[in-house]
Amino acid sequence: MSEGLWHGQIMPDMNVESGFFGQPPGLMFLFFVEMWERFSYYGMKALLVLYLVDAQRWSISRAANVYGNYTALVYIAPVLGGYLADRFIGTRRSLVWGGVLIALGHFTLAFQHGGAFYGGLGLIVLGTGLFKPNVSTMVGQLYAAEDQRRDSGFTIFFMGISVGGLLAPLACGYLAMHAGWNYGFAAAGVGMVLGLLLYLAGRKRYLPGIGYPPAVVSMQERKAVPNTPEERKRILAVLLVVLITIPFWACYEQVGSSLSLFADHHIARTLGHFVVPASWFQSINPVVIVMFAPVLAVLWEYLEKRDREPSAPNKMAVAYLLLAVGFAFATWAGFRSEIFLLVSPLWFVATDLFRSWGELMLSPVGLSYVTKVAPARYASRLMAAWFLAEGVGNKVAGSIASYSGSIRAGHFYAIFVIMAVVSMICLLMMIPLLKHLAGGADRSDIEGKLTG
Repeated sequence: MSEGLWHGQIMPDMNVESGFFGQPPGLMFLFFVEMWERFSYYGMKALLVLYLVDAQRWSISRAANVYGNYTALVYIAPVLGGYLADRFIGTRRSLVWGGVLIALGHFTLAFQHGGAFYGGLGLIVLGTGLFKPNVSTMVGQLYAAEDQRRDSGFTIFFMGISVGGLLAPLACGYLAMHAGWNYGFAAAGVGMVLGLLLYLAGRKRYLPGIGYPPAVVSMQERKAVPNTPEERKRILAVLLVVLITIPFWACYEQVGSSLSLFADHHIARTLGHFVVPASWFQSINPVVIVMFAPVLAVLWEYLEKRDREPSAPNKMAVAYLLLAVGFAFATWAGFRSEIFLLVSPLWFVATDLFRSWGELMLSPVGLSYVTKVAPARYASRLMAAWFLAEGVGNKVAGSIASYSGSIRAGHFYAIFVIMAVVSMICLLMMIPLLKHLAGGADRSDIEGKLTG
């Protein structure tokens, strides 16, 4: 279904007006709505493994596996949520129902009982499935197909995600450490409530005509059209790129499990009389994203004008190299912790700095690649495949992290250096094939579609 056509009507002209940074007025509205939803997600995520290990006395293996299962489901559920919104209920109602379920999930976790714990996680998974894919869809619906502001708009929207990811570990982590775990979980719920109230208060003004259930599509329009050979090649190209990202996420997502526990047990966190909560280290990533995303966007534009911009697969290969360097710092810190017990926090900062640079070279580049190479009628399903790969990577991350308590830290983090280097080599070997399969559809890289 074409963008902007809901209930058989074209989106109102209001959204072509200029607001913040020359963008549609609805963009900054969705910026803050998503900021609060991501505040709730990253706030709880920063606490989960620490809570299970430190408060509930779970083994590292059990806690890491639960973390992996939860984060995997969070990225898989949007596939169903996006389908329900597209075909039946619309993004407007999906966001409301999703926000309610997410808030209930966080408040349920605050009770800190066995049944409440699993029930809370389940509610958050279901709510995120309805919320996450549809808020990004609504951003896209702010723009006409030919609107050149779309890419920069997504970049601004991604800043909202990063701001939420920056503030959440600081606020929720502080409350969990100094007031109690239940206050940390409840704070995440309050964040989602604020985002939901903001959305309900402003959606009529800032999103008129956007997000309603789709118009009925005739059976004739639903008839399948055979794929052309070019389409089949491009679909295969996207699937190969999606698959090669799984090892990246398996390494990258150690931050919420094994790296978080390492910060808790082996990083010197005392500043005078103040002990820095281990969860605060998870705010490094969004700081790096906010600082360097505009720099890379300008760099790609500069290189593109001079016909020197690297291809998307080449950029993603660099992402793996940066990831390997980051985990090389973690490996060295792991070996030092066996001698000194506590090591400088700069080792963790260096790891997260390179890990975050790697994300900037892979996540927006990959999303852009999918939108360019995927045949138009398969764009949503292939974007869902991207989220599925991220979900699988999260599951693999949790499974590997479950062994972090039984393997020496230095040897454990060396695993991810090897994984990143091997994946980089495989990707470089695939580049000629990907170029052939894409058939030129990937020639002009657009790095603005940062949807986090």
